[in-house]
Amino acid sequence: MTPRLRHPCILTSSWLLMGLSVVLASLLLGAGSARAEIRVTDLAGREVVLEEPARRIVLGEGRHLAVLGMLHADPVALLAGWRQDKGLDPATYEAYLAKFPALADVAPVGAGNRLLSVESTIALMPDLVLLSLMDATDPQMEMPLRQLDAAGIPVAFVDFFTAPLENTLPSLRLIGALTGAEERAEAFAGFYQSHLDKVRATLKAAQPAPPRVFIHVHAAPTNCCATVGPGVFDEFVEAAGGYNIGRDSVPGVMGNVGLENLLASDPDVYLATGGAHMKARGGLVLGAGIGAETAAQSFAALLATPGFADLRAVREGRAIGIWHLFNDFPAHIALIEALAKRFHPDLFPDLDPMATMAEFEDRFSPVEMTGSYWTPAE
Repeated sequence: MTPRLRHPCILTSSWLLMGLSVVLASLLLGAGSARAEIRVTDLAGREVVLEEPARRIVLGEGRHLAVLGMLHADPVALLAGWRQDKGLDPATYEAYLAKFPALADVAPVGAGNRLLSVESTIALMPDLVLLSLMDATDPQMEMPLRQLDAAGIPVAFVDFFTAPLENTLPSLRLIGALTGAEERAEAFAGFYQSHLDKVRATLKAAQPAPPRVFIHVHAAPTNCCATVGPGVFDEFVEAAGGYNIGRDSVPGVMGNVGLENLLASDPDVYLATGGAHMKARGGLVLGAGIGAETAAQSFAALLATPGFADLRAVREGRAIGIWHLFNDFPAHIALIEALAKRFHPDLFPDLDPMATMAEFEDRFSPVEMTGSYWTPAE
């Protein structure tokens, strides 16, 4: 007996539905691929394209691990390698190592001379290399950048150093987009902008006369005095309602001023930067893992040095010590508050930079940041 065929209309409909399903699935897969592609413009104005969020990153600045930690609960899991020319300070490194032991196995790709080992980088098969904006114009980096491009390895430039107030949030948003952490980046942007806006609004309304500030970087009793012109700490001082007198004598980012010239300039505020790295030089010791007593003692010893002790700002109690590594770290928003409160105490009686720092640690740092970041503490 010859088997009966299905009704031709039913057969045709089945094939039609199957065909539509295949087409629909293809469209959905295509749409998913389009959504997965990440296309952004970095801080050097270059287009960066990733097929999916980066999961094997080489950091051009070791200290930017702390920036990656602002966006990811386990930043070390994303780290394939790092250049250690500008590494984390010892206490912060130990804190990350204690929480993320895999940090000990992260491969170095350069140190000391700011050169990037292209061979080591390519061997790690990263899906993203994050470099500082300074690398974009460094002649030493021209060949490495061409080699990375030839190898098909995406490179993105970020900046938390040369123009921090302008570039911090764009850089953080860029990293957020490239690593799938946009929500975390926006959360920090809201925190940062709200604190900065309050300081700016108060200063704009009151229009106080800015104190003349001398910034002594890497402050030590000898070899006075390295200071800064436009950029970096200059921007923090300006945002807090001060004027960096280094602008008048240092044409570039950094320069030196003799002690006689410093005394002659008679600044209203003496602002010294320091860190754990200054202990060996007998200078200002501040930062992660540094107790308040140690910070205060090192600052008092610095201010007692002949010459510094003769500054009017020191005699009248308008000397401030700050952590040097705020210069490449978005937590500088707390520093701006600390400076504003000291430059203009009558305008900011309720400003609490210590609470801002604590909130930063609680919300945006995977490790504890216990330490002394400015002195006097309040």
